[in-house]
Amino acid sequence: MKVTVVGAGNVGATCADVLAYREIANEVVLVDIKEGFAEGKALDIWQKAPINLYDTRTVGVTNDYSRTANSDVVVITSGLPRKPGMTRDDLISTNAGIVQSVTENVIKYSPDAIIIVVSNPLDVMTYAAHVTSKLPRTKVIGMAGILDTARYRAFLAEELNVSPKDIQAVLMGGHGDTMVPLPRYTTVGGIPVTELISEEKLNAIVERTKNGGGELVKLMGTSAWYAPGSAAAQMVEAIVRDQRRVFPVCIKLEGEYGIDGVYLGVPVILGKNGVERVIELQLNDDEKQLLETSRGHVKEVMDALDNINAAAKA
Repeated sequence: MKVTVVGAGNVGATCADVLAYREIANEVVLVDIKEGFAEGKALDIWQKAPINLYDTRTVGVTNDYSRTANSDVVVITSGLPRKPGMTRDDLISTNAGIVQSVTENVIKYSPDAIIIVVSNPLDVMTYAAHVTSKLPRTKVIGMAGILDTARYRAFLAEELNVSPKDIQAVLMGGHGDTMVPLPRYTTVGGIPVTELISEEKLNAIVERTKNGGGELVKLMGTSAWYAPGSAAAQMVEAIVRDQRRVFPVCIKLEGEYGIDGVYLGVPVILGKNGVERVIELQLNDDEKQLLETSRGHVKEVMDALDNINAAAKA
């Protein structure tokens, strides 16, 4: 099994490291545009193989996509963070251009690969990669829900003083402020979380989860990488090992939840073919309204990208 990670920054390197450490693939290829950057990260990961006892070979290359040929899964982490003075449209335009170029190169050498997008803004970057790749929607998906769910579960474990292993949860919608945590589907060792925590504290945790990324940026001055990189690696593992795990991932909806043509996080079964099935939960009226709000926000960003592309062609 061969996995390519495009972008050797903090998230990409963490993803590659987890893939190697857990021996999820025989070979992991790191690609970056910065000369020697991916090569150095890959060499560093390989040199700890005798210490951590794994056989996965990690290889780094600078902009040489031929080395990624015949990859089973490709993780795209490439993109720039939003900088002072940069508008939302600037960020969308810049990162969409990067993601579209990367996707074209990936598909050229690995036409059957399953693509996992991590670049931000996540939902619209998944849209950009899917349209560019021309692959079925089940093979181009975004990583957001696993990260958001992990943050939610971590906060709950801390508040309840229990193991995070025993907490199961589902989040839906876009990646960001309009995500839709679902306390009704959250359990601790099979016990509904609403029986173990007050509504006030649960709502506070939900709000903290929605702003989870921003909290880390304020603390560190940069985006998170350990949890996002590990989340992407968990998706790769589910695909490579055909685990058929139930995860929330970003995918183009085609009628599910009454939504068509918008890329949102929903629970799916993830296996060797990518998304094996989209799971439709029976949402109540409040949950449906939250999902509709999230849909509208993501559609607005998708429309912004469409307008940018149309203006570029004019």
